[in-house]
Amino acid sequence: MTSIASRYDAVVVGGGHNGLTAAAYLARAGRRVLLLERLDHVGGASVSAPVFDGVDARLSRYSYLVSLLPRQVVDELGLALTLRRRRFASYTPVGDAGLLVDTASDDGTRASFAAIGAPTSDHDAWRRFCAATGRLAERLFPTMTEPLVSAKEARAIVDDDTIWRDAAERPLGESLRARFAHDVVRGVVATDGLIGTFADLDEASLIQNRCYLYHVIGGGTGNWDVPVGGMGAVSGALRDAALAAGATIVTRAEVTVVSPGAGGGVEVAWTDDDGAARGVRAGVVLAGCAPATLDRLLAAGGAAPSGTATPTPPEGAQLKVNLLLRRLPRLRDDVDPVAAFSGTFHVNESFDQLQTAYAQAAAGRIPELPPCETYCHSLTDPSILGPSLRAQGAQTLTVFGLHLPARLFREDNDAAREAALEATLASIDSVLAEPISDVLLRDGEGRPCIEARTPVDLEGDVGLPGGHIFHRDLSWPWAESDDEAGRWGVETDHRGVLVCGAGARRGGGVSGIPGRAAAMAVLGG
Repeated sequence: MTSIASRYDAVVVGGGHNGLTAAAYLARAGRRVLLLERLDHVGGASVSAPVFDGVDARLSRYSYLVSLLPRQVVDELGLALTLRRRRFASYTPVGDAGLLVDTASDDGTRASFAAIGAPTSDHDAWRRFCAATGRLAERLFPTMTEPLVSAKEARAIVDDDTIWRDAAERPLGESLRARFAHDVVRGVVATDGLIGTFADLDEASLIQNRCYLYHVIGGGTGNWDVPVGGMGAVSGALRDAALAAGATIVTRAEVTVVSPGAGGGVEVAWTDDDGAARGVRAGVVLAGCAPATLDRLLAAGGAAPSGTATPTPPEGAQLKVNLLLRRLPRLRDDVDPVAAFSGTFHVNESFDQLQTAYAQAAAGRIPELPPCETYCHSLTDPSILGPSLRAQGAQTLTVFGLHLPARLFREDNDAAREAALEATLASIDSVLAEPISDVLLRDGEGRPCIEARTPVDLEGDVGLPGGHIFHRDLSWPWAESDDEAGRWGVETDHRGVLVCGAGARRGGGVSGIPGRAAAMAVLGG
């Protein structure tokens, strides 16, 4: 059994990738750190697992690609991590043709625009838009590892009023209608604003714009890279860095109380694997859990809320499906399936299809044709498959379904999951030349290798309130009030309690940014 001291400089609540990041930074700075994780393993949603019985494959079960993780974090923590770039950004089937965005061939991309009937002006607008978005990413992303700048300062850093207005001031839907004529081209861009976010593209609150911004600025390029070894390689490298620096990690530790003291210091109580009550005192607590969860822990100790949670309960809006295939399915287009599936494969995600699905889900119905996107990790990184599967030509397929909010699953999660999965598979089949079921691999018991997780499942599996993959709706990555400017976006209303998870400002995604920010707030960096 791990020996636990009575006091630590810092206690980290939650062993997701951000909690591990915070623990690694603090321990490397010489602080005495205890990390408490309720599950029997660390990594949170950034894990790899053998999902199917008797099948030698480790899938990225929840999250699956990396964009927002700064190279600075990798270098500062000395992480042994390899990320691979994908040549093909996306493929969108349209009837018997398809839009293939090839980052290595502008001529090929232009021809693909023409193949789906998009006007030449749309390809020209696409090039201008990508260039402007690239400049936005290059200029804005470096601020993510610095204290918060004001919105005025962020706009000056971007130094492009047009892309600033499109990203931060007017609804994404309005901007896309103004820039592009073709419905599919608009949709290809629009999906970045809807990953894990349930919103109309014309939503006045701009939550879709905030989601879009995080999806296009990662690494200063907006590229989404494949972690070699799967997402478990990311959290595993962070765990190893924390342990090597001297942090103590305890799993199967269900934190029950976080109680800030009037004179400084914070009491933390938890239940261990044997059901025994444990407790320590900390100089500071860093909450890798969601703000709503932190408020519950504070209330259990009689403390006021943290001031970080939103009034509206978080609600996730996705169906995550993991599949193993005997081979890639045939397409109606003559495009190489390897090219089509190695990037993001858009399924029924035109602008109008996205809006229709949103309206149906908002009315309380599973969309008739759920929009979704897929990608094949094993095409870029076959190491996640055992030798026999690789020799057979087997491939993984990750499906992320949009506009499937938690409210649709609350009454009967099992029945709604089956209905949503059936509708999603039918949506995929509608753009293929053969049913996806015909190429599914089977596990050791002869069952199809397919797993679906709803927002309600994610709430139970990895503690995401409402199944929200960002812990709550994303915030702008700059200060929104004068008192926030110059701070780290992790502070709460309690001295000695910081947020270090995805619910922090500049949270969301697999980035390590909130974990590092919380550590910098403690260390005065």
